[in-house]
Amino acid sequence: MYDITKRTAPKMPTLGKGAECIKLIASQISPDMREAIVPMIFPALGAYVSGSEFQYADLTWKETCGQMAHLVADSGMGKGQLTVCIETIMRKFRQHDEDELQKLVAWQKLVKSRGANKEKPVRPDVAFWFPPSDVTNAAFIQNAMACEICGEHTQYYNMSEIEMANRMCGGHKQVSQTIRNIYDKQRAGALRATADGVTGNPILRANLSFSSTPFSARNFYKSELFVGTFGRIVFSYKARQERSGRIPRHGKYEEAFLEKLDEYIIRLEACKGRFVIPQLNKLADKLAADMATIADLADDDVLWDMGKRAIVSAWKNGCILYILNGQQWTRSIGDLVEWMVYHDLWSKMQVFGDLLKGGDISISEAVRSGPKNMLDDLRDTFNEAELEALRVSVDKPKEGTKRQLRVWISRGFVTYSNQTGLYSKTERYKTP
Repeated sequence: MYDITKRTAPKMPTLGKGAECIKLIASQISPDMREAIVPMIFPALGAYVSGSEFQYADLTWKETCGQMAHLVADSGMGKGQLTVCIETIMRKFRQHDEDELQKLVAWQKLVKSRGANKEKPVRPDVAFWFPPSDVTNAAFIQNAMACEICGEHTQYYNMSEIEMANRMCGGHKQVSQTIRNIYDKQRAGALRATADGVTGNPILRANLSFSSTPFSARNFYKSELFVGTFGRIVFSYKARQERSGRIPRHGKYEEAFLEKLDEYIIRLEACKGRFVIPQLNKLADKLAADMATIADLADDDVLWDMGKRAIVSAWKNGCILYILNGQQWTRSIGDLVEWMVYHDLWSKMQVFGDLLKGGDISISEAVRSGPKNMLDDLRDTFNEAELEALRVSVDKPKEGTKRQLRVWISRGFVTYSNQTGLYSKTERYKTP
């Protein structure tokens, strides 16, 4: 279990057996940005998987679409490396879209060449898999319809600024509903008229990645923190480092790298059918228990709600890793999946910790406002009044003191002595 209350990021595990594809891609990213960018590449990889479903621990079936990730770092920190990395991963999508564009251009020329009284040719089924990031809402819905017709394929967008999502969703007020529909693989929510007069309500199979500064991220999500939108997006935060005087080196993406990468991409494209990964679901159950423990120690329902969705997002990444590794599970895959859950939560707390408590202060204050393990701040033996005072000091209502003590006892974190009226931390808690 990682500690998400510290200011330093949870350390990414060694990319060992089963994570060779991620290690390959990370080799082209400057060392200072690897941990921040690794969680960001999974929406792009997941877009290659079409025609596969995986059974989650709750027995529902899920696809690898609906993945959204947001890279948060100050200007000049190296966020641009993500775009270069994504463009390399999506080379096949780019080629596909160029071919589709030629079909569309040929159709448009034919339409213009016909006289007013001549029958116009039917518009070809053209679906773009990697559309421009400045897509309008109408174009987004129309392309979703085309992707559904042409094999239920996932469309992928890489937005270098989070504000671009407003244009895709049809305005900021529509962002929340659109993101929820994408995450849950729902239909667009309303019939839409296309240029051909045909209406449609397509399933939104889409994966998205965003980049922004902490200030832009806080401003964009400040009204979305408690409606479910926020928890559906994976966050990866890169804290400002000390001035080193060294210019980070980008990857060269040479031919040998591209050939090896394409071998992994083929595995994603070829994966079809339904799969159950027992080891991954066992890990999801373990992580759910860990999230409940962390939330109980902090008495934080918001953290619990975010944790549940963070597990689902990381679980989808685990499905992708499973495919990349020739449909074989390894311990290294599990380690990476677990790390991504905690890195997501840590990133959210670093950037939005104060806002999640209802405040609105600076980013420097936010990093001191994340979840607090209150039991760690108490003596090994303490009384009810001490916990009550601690709760008040961290803006928790004192009325919840007795309930929190009951939860701690039931979880085996503390014991109670009727003789002394004191609570004591158990050896199980002190020696995790």
